[in-house]
Amino acid sequence: MSRDYISASVVIFGQYGCETGSVAVQFAIEAYAQRWYPVISKRRSRRQFDHTQPIDPDLLERFRKFCEEFRPFPDVRAVLVSESSDAVFKGAIGSFGKVRDAPAFVAFIGNTRSPKVQEAVGYTGEGVVLEATASQLGTCWVGGFFRPEVAARLAETQENESVLAVTPIGYVCKNESLEEKLMTGFGRTHKRHPLSHLTTGLSERDWLEWVRVSLEAARLAPSAINRQPWGFHVEQDSVTVFVRTIEPEFQVSKRLDCGIAMLHIELGALSCGLRGEWDLLEQPKVARMTITGTVKKPQASLVASS
Repeated sequence: MSRDYISASVVIFGQYGCETGSVAVQFAIEAYAQRWYPVISKRRSRRQFDHTQPIDPDLLERFRKFCEEFRPFPDVRAVLVSESSDAVFKGAIGSFGKVRDAPAFVAFIGNTRSPKVQEAVGYTGEGVVLEATASQLGTCWVGGFFRPEVAARLAETQENESVLAVTPIGYVCKNESLEEKLMTGFGRTHKRHPLSHLTTGLSERDWLEWVRVSLEAARLAPSAINRQPWGFHVEQDSVTVFVRTIEPEFQVSKRLDCGIAMLHIELGALSCGLRGEWDLLEQPKVARMTITGTVKKPQASLVASS
């Protein structure tokens, strides 16, 4: 895998005014696309970890370095904490649904003064989750059932920073426990809405290949309680992500979920050999990705799930 870092422009609207390519954070999305795109359909949320199988120290150190370097947004960072996570996680009801025996966790930290922090955390955090998945490590996005104050202390947050979500990291038990199956409704949380329910704009029959591939990848993105709050407005050379649903937030911002879908869209486009640029937008819109160029098409495929 190439270690070259690619310049990507992020256009930010809001309190910052309008800043274009000057933001241009250096990050390796294109270098990692071939590694991440195929595991989108393989990722599953797991809460039960194998306490007899520690993470190899070399892998843990490489993953720690990755978390430190992967900063596509300047106001968001991921911090690997390689100690017992038992004090960080809590159950949905009592201890039911609690993450257990994870040897480490990653805290997704954002500067709360940034108006776009939620979508930036979603995008950044999903990069970490996909890198862990590609490394054969188990993960689970947790935005509600954890103790932010404990996570903040262990991750050593700074002024104006908050831990908005976390994921456990480790090797999972071979088989899902009954508790895990109950938490996923025996697989119902893997179900996804059809794209016809999620899209506006161009008719599906007029979509280019990259649009179809990107939106199928976005459709598979994880979200809090599988609410799938995103919608996608399709134009000839762009896709706009917006918040589609009006239900309550349930402790986790819908814009964070949409940030996860943003990364999936970008990885889908890269799998078709196309590079995009994100414009971060005002509510209820989240962001628009416009195709800006081509890249070498990777040899990777996505196995879709329902």
